[in-house]
Amino acid sequence: MAATVNKNGVLAGKVAVVTGASRGIGEAIALRYAQEGAKVIVSARTVEDGDHILPGSINSVVKRIRDAGGEATAVRADLASGEDRENLIKETERIYGPVDILVNNAAITYFIPVDRFPEKRYRLMMEVQVYGPFHLAQLVLGKMQERKSGWILNISSHAALQPALTSAGRGGTVYGMCKAALERFTTGLAAEVHSDNIGVNVISPGLIATPGVVHHKLINESNEDQAVPVENMAEACLRLVHGDASTLSGRITYAVDILKEFNLTPAELIA
Repeated sequence: MAATVNKNGVLAGKVAVVTGASRGIGEAIALRYAQEGAKVIVSARTVEDGDHILPGSINSVVKRIRDAGGEATAVRADLASGEDRENLIKETERIYGPVDILVNNAAITYFIPVDRFPEKRYRLMMEVQVYGPFHLAQLVLGKMQERKSGWILNISSHAALQPALTSAGRGGTVYGMCKAALERFTTGLAAEVHSDNIGVNVISPGLIATPGVVHHKLINESNEDQAVPVENMAEACLRLVHGDASTLSGRITYAVDILKEFNLTPAELIA
C-alpha cells in the first residue's frame, strides 16, 4: 500500500521548519513530518531542480507533499546568512504561525586536512553548522517558552566522536568539530529550557547513501554493507519531536538506538 498523508497524525496542526531539506535526510524528515499532519516549511538554498550540482530542490519536495495531500511551503534560505535565517522564521510565522518544531539539518562540508584548511571555508562551516542552529534556536525559543511547548532537533554525525590516533581520516577534523559543538549546544540548551517543556535533542543517522554522502565518496567497499535506508532516520527523527518533553530531551543519540528503544518500524515515504 502506497504511503499517504494522515492529517490527524501525531504532528497534526504542528508547524515544522526543516533546514537542508532539498534532498537527503532533510527531505526525508520533511516528508515524514508532513505524513503525520505537520505543516512543513521546506528550506534550503536549492529552489529548483538543476540549481545545484546534486539532485533535489525545495520546490520538488513541496510538490511531493502537496500531491499526497499534505501541507508544505518552500522558503529559500542560505544558513550562512543571518538575514536569511531571520527571514526564514518570519516567513514561517507569516504563513503558518509560530514554530512548534525546528530541525537543524543544513550543512556544508569540506574534507581538507587542518594544515591546509582555508580560513574562509572554516568560518563558513562553523557559521552554517554551529552558529546557524544556535541563531535559529534563539529566533524560535521566545514563542516556544510563551506557549510552554516546542521541540528542537539537531542533526549530528558519528564524526563528532573522538577518532583513534591510528585513524588516518579524510580531513574531517573541522566537520567533527562542528558536530561536537552542536551536540554540546544541544545538551546545554535542553537543560536551560527543560522547565519550559521544550524538548531539545541531537541525533546521528548512521551511514545513508544520500546525494551528499555519495558525492564525497563516503561509501565504499569497506563500509557499503553498513548503509541503512533514509527512512530509518526519518522515523527516528519523528519520534524525537512529539511526546513528553520532560523526559524525552537532552539526548545525544543515534537513529538505530531510537528505532530499537521505541520498537519502531520505519514507514514508507510518500512518492
